[in-house]
Amino acid sequence: MIKLQIIGNLGKDCIVKEVNGQNVINFSVVHSERYKDKQGNQKERATWVECAYWTDKTGVVPYLTKGKTIYAEGYPEAEAYMNKENQPAATLRMRVQTIQLVGGVGGEAPANHQSSGGSNFNQGTPSYAPATNNPIASVAASTASDAADDLPF
Repeated sequence: MIKLQIIGNLGKDCIVKEVNGQNVINFSVVHSERYKDKQGNQKERATWVECAYWTDKTGVVPYLTKGKTIYAEGYPEAEAYMNKENQPAATLRMRVQTIQLVGGVGGEAPANHQSSGGSNFNQGTPSYAPATNNPIASVAASTASDAADDLPF
């Protein structure tokens, strides 16, 4: 089994479609990385992942807007194709199983959403406490409590 975990920003608002009676939430996640090349010039590289979240509940949709930082995990899918310049290219896609907002904008709190085969999602109020089965939330919670012990006041 191959599992993909990503943290990045949404490149645009999500799109919800119905396919064969099932809802699919499509969104793009970008991760930007800055580095210096051999000549010492500052460069930036962006990696895009196209995501499909198959679910019968769409309560997470209002939170999946451009610029939001999310954590998502699922199974990768790669597709090779010929681009407009007739050059070989590839697209990285992910079939999402778990999604979590990790950076609230405007005071919004993170929300956890998990599906098992695309069906288990709590459409109620977002959870404000870190999910114990989520590695990112667990590390963040333990790091925050450790950091509080080191404060000088």
